[in-house]
Amino acid sequence: MSDEQEADATEEETAETQEGLQEGDFINLDYTARTVEDGDLVDTTSEEVAEEEDVETEGRDFGPRTIVLGAGHIFEDVEEEIFGKEAGDEGTATVELAFGEYDNEEVRTVSADKISEEDRYPGANVNVDGQQGYVETIIGGRARVDFNHPLAGEDLEYEYEIVDEVEDAEEKAKGLFSMYIDADLDMWLQTDEEEEEVENEDGETETETVEKETLYIEATPQLSMNQQWMFQKQQIAQDVIDRLDLDRVIVQETIDGAGAGMMGGMGGMGGMGGADLEEALEDVDIDEDELVEELEEEGDDEAEDVEE
Repeated sequence: MSDEQEADATEEETAETQEGLQEGDFINLDYTARTVEDGDLVDTTSEEVAEEEDVETEGRDFGPRTIVLGAGHIFEDVEEEIFGKEAGDEGTATVELAFGEYDNEEVRTVSADKISEEDRYPGANVNVDGQQGYVETIIGGRARVDFNHPLAGEDLEYEYEIVDEVEDAEEKAKGLFSMYIDADLDMWLQTDEEEEEVENEDGETETETVEKETLYIEATPQLSMNQQWMFQKQQIAQDVIDRLDLDRVIVQETIDGAGAGMMGGMGGMGGMGGADLEEALEDVDIDEDELVEELEEEGDDEAEDVEE
C-alpha cells in the first residue's frame, strides 16, 4: 500500500471513529455569555435572561442561533467544547481574553474638535479618525479616549445548550443568511434543468441537459436596502453556495401590477392598436375626429415655425 493510500485509509478510519458533532455540522445553539470577573452580561439568546438584566429587548430577535461548527461563527474555545457532543447536551466554556489584552497605549489624548459637540462627555462612544473608542475624560479642548475594545482584558464564560442539529437544507440556508442579514427572507431550494452547450471529446460543441441546484430568494425592501447585502452580496452568496454545495443563488423580485394607475395599465398609449385606442378615447369622452383635427393643426403650426 502506498503512502497516499495509507493516508486515505487513516482519514477514513478517523472519520468512522469520530462521534458526535464535528466541523461543518449545522446546529441551533442557545447561549448566555458573561464576564468571568464580574458576571456582567455580554450576550444572550434568551429573552428571559435579557429582561432579568434590564436589557432593552424591543426590536431584538431572541432564540437559538444557527451556526456552522468550524466556520468561526462563535469563539473557537466554545466550539472545542461542543465538538463530539450531541443535540440536547449542555455545558460551559471559558474564553480567555476574548477580545485581546488591554493595551494602555490605546488610551490617547486627542483634540476635542475631533469629537462632535453632542458626544463631548465621559462615557460617550465616539469615532476618531475612523477608530472606535469611548471618552474617559474631557477637559477644555482635550479629550482622553480609550480605543481598546470595551471587553479587552476580560475572560468570558459561555453557558450553552445544543438545541438540535440542523439537517434541512432550507433551514441551513436561512440560518446562514441570518448571520449576515437581520431580515425574515422567503427562500427555497429547487433543482432546475437547463440546456447548456458543452464541448465533447472530439472538440465539437453539443447541447446537453444539466441540473442546477439553486437557492431562490424572494427580494424584499429589507434585503435590497441592507448595507451588508449591498456591499457583500457576492461573498455572502458564495459562502452559502460552498457550504450547501449549490450551483447558484438567484434573488428574484416580484412586482405587483395592482394599483399601478392608468398609465401602468395602458402601457403609455404607445402600445395600443387602433381598436384599443378608440375604446380608450370613448372611455375618457374624447371625440376622435376632433382629436385628429387638433393634431393636424398643431402639425401645420410647427411646419410654419420651421419655415420662418
